Amino acid sequence: MSKVKVLLAEDDLSLGFVIKDSLQDVGFEVTHCPDGEVAWQQYQKKEFDICLLDINMPVRDGFSLAKKIRQQSDVVPIIFLTAKSLQEDKVKGFQSGADDYMTKPFSIEELILRMEVFLRRTKKLQADTDEVYQLGKLKFVVNELKIYTGTEEITLTQKESDLLRFFAQHENKVLKRDEVLLNVWGKDDYFLGRSMDVFITKLRKYCFGNHTWRWFQVAGKINYRYANILC
Repeated sequence: MSKVKVLLAEDDLSLGFVIKDSLQDVGFEVTHCPDGEVAWQQYQKKEFDICLLDINMPVRDGFSLAKKIRQQSDVVPIIFLTAKSLQEDKVKGFQSGADDYMTKPFSIEELILRMEVFLRRTKKLQADTDEVYQLGKLKFVVNELKIYTGTEEITLTQKESDLLRFFAQHENKVLKRDEVLLNVWGKDDYFLGRSMDVFITKLRKYCFGNHTWRWFQVAGKINYRYANILC
């Protein structure tokens, strides 16, 4: 079986060496790049299964790099590894296409566990070739990360797809905010909750724009119910 290929963009060479060495010890194949531009060049040359990106890097920062990667792939998981802990930075990170955000210092064990969660989802996504949901007049094809309106295709990010899939699987059920976070992000966290709001806003825009998917927020701040209504 081929090794999981990891793109690591980290300008702190000492930290980069520790992360690379630790991941290689447990079987990952790691390409370490000292800045965002080198990482982008490597991404264009090779196929990677997951990307670990610092934010403050010379030449090209992590936000810019994540956006470039997302232009080529909506599937590959992106995890930010950064000292930036402000709420605005985390929201900006998820808006740029990241699937997760870890603040330094962090444990290698937790990093590996989070990587494995996203790699399992990616593997399952590739296996779920027949998983399709009819959202009113829209068709959501999970493995393609696409919504088909009949006249156009809307391409989703991996996290948008995970979130929409969870809603579609629980149609008409009242969902607590922490329940959604735990099932889609793996933990209930204030900052992840703010990021989830961003993703929900984008999904509302996609679906409301086609008048097929109605979203109801129940009990104000903590509960949601998602109903599929054909208009």
